[in-house]
Order: sequence, then C-alpha cells, then structure tokens
Amino acid sequence: MSISRRELLMGMGAAPLVLRGQRPPARPKIAAITTIYHKYSHAQHIVDRFLEGYGWEGAHHHPAMDLVSLYVNQVGAGDLSRDRAARFPSMKIYPTIAEALTLGGSRLAVDGVVLVGEHGNYQHNEKGQTLYPRYEFFQEIVKVFRASGRVVPVFNDKHLSWNWDWAREMHKTARTMRFPFMAGSSLPVTWRTPSLEMPPGAPIREALCAAYGGVDSYDFHALETIQCMVERRRGGESGVKWLQAYRGEKFWQAYKNGVWPQDLVEAALCRSHTLTPARAGFNHVFPSLDDMRRLVQDPLAYQYEHADGLKCTMLLLNGLVQDFNFSARLHGRPEIFSTQMYLPMPPARTSLANFFSPLVNNIEKMFLSGRPTYPVERTLLTTGLTAAGVESLYRGQAQYETPHLAVQYGPVKESTFWRT
Repeated sequence: MSISRRELLMGMGAAPLVLRGQRPPARPKIAAITTIYHKYSHAQHIVDRFLEGYGWEGAHHHPAMDLVSLYVNQVGAGDLSRDRAARFPSMKIYPTIAEALTLGGSRLAVDGVVLVGEHGNYQHNEKGQTLYPRYEFFQEIVKVFRASGRVVPVFNDKHLSWNWDWAREMHKTARTMRFPFMAGSSLPVTWRTPSLEMPPGAPIREALCAAYGGVDSYDFHALETIQCMVERRRGGESGVKWLQAYRGEKFWQAYKNGVWPQDLVEAALCRSHTLTPARAGFNHVFPSLDDMRRLVQDPLAYQYEHADGLKCTMLLLNGLVQDFNFSARLHGRPEIFSTQMYLPMPPARTSLANFFSPLVNNIEKMFLSGRPTYPVERTLLTTGLTAAGVESLYRGQAQYETPHLAVQYGPVKESTFWRT
C-alpha cells in the first residue's frame, strides 16, 4: 500500500470529472452528512463554523463557500439542526443522504461533502467499539457520485471506521474514483506548545504520547498525535508490524520493567498543563511511580513497532493529565524533542473548542483547491492502530501482529498546525 509523492500532492490524482481543467465555482456548495447535531457535538463544532464563521488570524473569518444542505441521522432532545435551518434559510435539511447531495434532485449538486459520524446513540460490539456508521454514510455518498458521473472532495471527521477492512475499502474507493479524500481530527492541526515541528527527515529513534481518555475514542487522538510527528522521519512512513496493549496491573509491571522509556514519559508529562499535583499543597513535586499508581484510573498503553524499527508508545493516564503530550528521541541528539498538541484546558475545551477552527480551515482549503492539505494515509494508519489496540485488549493484551498495516507514504512538506 505504497503512495507516491505525486499521488499524495495531487490528492491521489485530480478527479477527472470535476477537477481537471475546471475551476471550482466562485462559492462552492457544501453538504454536511452527520449522525447527530446537538450542543458540543462534532457536528455543531464543524457545521456551525461553516454557517457562522470563526475567529482566524485576528479577524472573524467566513468560509468562501456555502453549506447548503444537511442530513442528520438522529434527531432528539437538544437538537440544533432545526434552529440552524431557521436561522440560515440557504441551508436545507434533507431526509436522506442522497437528497442532501442532490439537493432533492437526481444528480450530484454540491461541490464538497463533510461527513461527521461522531456522537449519537449507536450500538457497541463485544470488543467495546462504537458502531458509528461512517462507512455506511460513505457508501451512500459514493453511490451518488457513481450515479451522477461526477465526484467532489470528501472530508471524514476522526478515524475512517471502527472496522479496518471497511476503512481500507474507503481509502481504496477514493483512490480508484480519484476524488480528494481527507480525514482525521483537530490534534495534528491545533496549536502546539512550544510551537515546534518535527524536521523533515528527522532520525527518530523512539516516540511517545502521554494523554488521557478511553478506548476506541481518545486513543485515536493520541495515536494521531504521534503519527503526525513520526511520519516526517527519515524515509517517511513504512507501516506497523505489531502492537501490544497493556492495561491495569500489566501496565504497571511494564512501566516498572522499562518497556517504554521513563525519560520520554517524564519529558511528555513536563509539557502537560493539567498535571495533577503528586502531593496536596506541593504542585512542584513530579509524580513518582507510586504517585501515578495512586492517581491514575485504568491505565492503558499501546506499544507498537514500525517496519523500519521505530518503536512508539501511547499512554492514557486518566487522573494524571487531561491533554496530549508528545516526546521523541532522535539519533545523535542528547536532548529529547517534546511538545504538546494544545487544546484549551477544561472546562474551556467544551465551551470554546477553538481547536476545531484550524481543522475547518484545512477542510476549506481542500474544497477550494481540490487537494488535501495532509495525507489521508495518516488517518488510515491511525484507524488501523486504534482497531489493533482494541483487538489486543480483546485478546487478553497479547501482542497482535499487523501485516495488514503496511501503509507506506510520505508526508507533505508544509506544516499544517496552527501558529497564531
């Protein structure tokens, strides 16, 4: 599954039926396909920015496009979609995905699609995964493309699917049909403190993220935090050979045995803005292993090895931190590279969620240019790693071989994280 640089920079090839030789309309029309639309949902954070605008580069920015149609799969208490339709008459709610893309007609009538399959009341499988219908929604979108003989750019919020085979099919479909496809969350594009980028071709030896959250949810964010940095290493991305999860007492034993380097953990934790004080009244005391055992609830780690030998570790340390902190060791350099993917600290995270602004800005750029601003292969690989972590846990924390994650690609040269 190797992606050439030309394919990457061209968004996996210009879509011949819509992009090649054609300029996008002065104000592209956008459709939003969502699971649910309530306060603090991803749909609200993303769709509202297309409708209301958002703060950007010291001013209020209004996207140079019109969100004209909306599909909401689940409408319940607290729904905001009806309010938005009343306040923005140019946007209409449609009962099906096909009608949202055709504007009630028979052929594709929009110039871009935002798929937000996050939040809502959906079933869980025996592994604990939430069965969000991103793949099913994607299939409905593609069905309209095929029937219309035309394709447009698609953005998918967060990971592609809970099912690896479906995620791989989504990626293959976009490449085969040659439409720009981008996915992921805010973590790779939000602020960083300090404002650092991994140098292109960096000789990374080992990397780690200390974060928080749950399985099949924030583990994806932490994996994305690692991947957007390590993909810039010498030789680019080579895929992942195996992954092993550690949870509960097995986590603490692995920590004590040095399965992941303590200095990388400490470097990451030193970037945290939310580090819980190890002693009451002494917020300058760095937590010892005993302190961590006392403070952390349900510790979790995924450790995995890339095909080129790079080893990475993701730690979820609920009770100790509430942010996403990255550290890495580079060959030939004594100092540890570290930074934080900054999200406004609780409770501001839910009330402001300004980190969605750079994500929406990147989506806008793709809709206007017809080219993704960063590779969807990053999201494909982190999708597979998230599923592999779930699988390792389901198999009793056994090492899980991942030959299917032979995802090879190179990063774009430009940095996409927010600097203002």
